[in-house]
Amino acid sequence: MSLAKRTSRDVAAEITDLIIRKLEEGVPPWSRPWRLNGAGGRPLRHCGTPYQGINTLYLWALGDAQGYRSRYWMTWRQAETLGGHVRKGQTGALSVYYSSFKKREEHPETGKQVERSIRFLRHYIVFNADQIDGLPAYFYPSDEPEQPLIPSERQAAIDAFFTGIPADVRHGGNQAYFTPTFDHIQLPNRTAFRSMDHYASTRCHETVHWSGHSSRLARTFGKRFGDKAYAFEELVAEIGAGLCCADLGLPNVLHDSHASYVAHWLGILRGDKTAIIHAAAKAEQAFAYLKSFGAASKAQPAADRMHVHRGHPHAEVQYFRPVSQSTVATTASAVNRPDASSFAAAQTFAAAE
Repeated sequence: MSLAKRTSRDVAAEITDLIIRKLEEGVPPWSRPWRLNGAGGRPLRHCGTPYQGINTLYLWALGDAQGYRSRYWMTWRQAETLGGHVRKGQTGALSVYYSSFKKREEHPETGKQVERSIRFLRHYIVFNADQIDGLPAYFYPSDEPEQPLIPSERQAAIDAFFTGIPADVRHGGNQAYFTPTFDHIQLPNRTAFRSMDHYASTRCHETVHWSGHSSRLARTFGKRFGDKAYAFEELVAEIGAGLCCADLGLPNVLHDSHASYVAHWLGILRGDKTAIIHAAAKAEQAFAYLKSFGAASKAQPAADRMHVHRGHPHAEVQYFRPVSQSTVATTASAVNRPDASSFAAAQTFAAAE
């Protein structure tokens, strides 16, 4: 395929159109059954490496739309190398990445020639293993019912994930939100949720918000519900929570996106075809940042990271996780707070891999 043909497609528009369609159908691609074929639920390259960024969302969405069961994706040549061949008439999917080139131009204020780096999307074509014959058996899901993850094992992973993150988490009331001004997460008491999985999913969402504080990844927060920055941050948090849930094996039924949020997301995506790519990149960055606390937390006893704090929500712009009546059964007033005295340095991650 020539370079001219490869760059003639508006890949950002194609990706955005599919995400919009899935949102309109009520099935966001970041909200799905994670336990498909192997742990984690992410789309995988032929070598088993998980896709990241927008490729994760796009291949999730396309896989759902086409009914693919395998998590593996690969190029035509990679399939041949593995002894397989793409069936005749199959249509491939986009896998995107950023490239860049240098351009010299005149600075508008000084008039001097300056060099500017311009980034642009490139892509190649991949096929799902379900479109390919002759691959080794492990590329295809087994027809046998998958053994469900033992609840106690999943809970241990969930506890380890949250225990390592030095967020100020308080419990009480009947709302879930993160307050940037006072830098704490407020959640209903654990017993208020229908299950610990529901609690963990909601906490994932708010913890992604927490990662965006000015002292950490420094994302731009909105001033009020409905403005563009607020809606974009909610999109980042929802995608980021989906990545966390995929990693922890939490069921997709836990994501409860109210119609008002979806409407704002659709407005953003329709107004900017690159918005979902940027949101996915920031969500991936947040996920990696939160995961980075895991190794450090193992060296510190859990008892040293926990103490009791009592307080109440403050009246300000807060980032709420919609918590429906089906999720929260009752409320209680107990409040716990992990010590948030130090944070790991954030790293820069690729927008699309």
